[in-house]
Amino acid sequence: MEQFEPERLSAAQVAAMRRSLTGGRGALTRRSLLRASGAGALAVGGLASLSACGIPPARRDGATAASDDHSDREKVINFSNWTEYMDISDDEKTHPTLEEFTKRTGIEVNYTEDINDNVEFFGKIRPQLAAGQDTGRDLIVVTDWLAARIIRLGWAQKLDSSHLPHAFANLIPQYRSPDWDPGRAHSYPWTGIDTVIAYNTKATGGKKVDSVTQMLDDPTLKGRVGFLTEMRDTVGMTLLDQGKDPATFTTPDYDAAIARLQKGVDTKQIRRFTGNDYTSDLDKGDLAACLAWAGDVIQLQAGNPDIQYAIPAVGYITSSDNLLVPARARHKANAEKLIDYYYEPPVAAQLAAFISYVCPVAGVKDDLAKIDPALADNPLIIPDEEMTARAHAFRMLTSEEETEYEEKFAKLIGA
Repeated sequence: MEQFEPERLSAAQVAAMRRSLTGGRGALTRRSLLRASGAGALAVGGLASLSACGIPPARRDGATAASDDHSDREKVINFSNWTEYMDISDDEKTHPTLEEFTKRTGIEVNYTEDINDNVEFFGKIRPQLAAGQDTGRDLIVVTDWLAARIIRLGWAQKLDSSHLPHAFANLIPQYRSPDWDPGRAHSYPWTGIDTVIAYNTKATGGKKVDSVTQMLDDPTLKGRVGFLTEMRDTVGMTLLDQGKDPATFTTPDYDAAIARLQKGVDTKQIRRFTGNDYTSDLDKGDLAACLAWAGDVIQLQAGNPDIQYAIPAVGYITSSDNLLVPARARHKANAEKLIDYYYEPPVAAQLAAFISYVCPVAGVKDDLAKIDPALADNPLIIPDEEMTARAHAFRMLTSEEETEYEEKFAKLIGA
């Protein structure tokens, strides 16, 4: 088997993850007001697990990462997820969709909310994965950049498409074939995460803000514009505004986007680069317009009718949290049954009604309308055709690119 050295993090990558911990998507729980998903907390142990140099493990592909499947004999699934990322009963004692799955299949789900951030969780499971051992988990949910890393290292099992008829049929097109997992051979989305433009109509004098160009050039917004400290969101949205595809951009394209943003800094058009704290500034009107995560917008609108959002004509950045079966998991077939279950529209609607993230399952609108008509009509939860057509994913970066790009971005935002 091919041998490899564990991937190390550069200083720039460490700094980017620290930003995500202290103010970005990784600082949030899944049902807090300021929620979103991202690179995660930078606990010393978690960081060391990503960057430490140990005995180089054998690289495995998705087939050789499999173990003997005990699903027929052991009717159980060990499922690790983020906190408050699952529907729950009114008395907060049970998870209705999981209970229904068990009634239907006889498979017990040991559901654990033990993922608080991507880096820390990877630190927990990396030693077993590197040693070719079972992590004790049959199903995990991680954000796309970490899913890409786990798949690249050969630490995720290939899924059996014959066990996933609903998932294969009902996955919406925009998530079907990310460059880090073509054809969804190893993963399926749990939820989608969209970056949009949010604005406070009271602060803008009733003016709509619907493009990065307007954010950077409109003199009436000077000093009241915010961009995000998450590189992929801020640079991705700027690339789109400049007519570049975030899925295929080059280093000169990236540099041009950084220069465009630097001008906004130099002219003081940009007030600041923010993490999750943009929500309070936007709510108060200190920020007239900013880049925002769609889940936050839904929550803010519930308490402030002045908060609006726009999808730029050129498009927006989308990412996802993803279901993976780790290498050597004992109950792969059972896990695949659970993945497929959550792609049945009635089940997906029940989940979406609770967590209010982008639902990756087609055909859920009628079922969601029975629960909450307003949610069913919200394109931030169920993207309509127009919104779907504007979705773009930021391409996978090489380790060298990530180091270079994060260094340039850190300089831009003064990190």
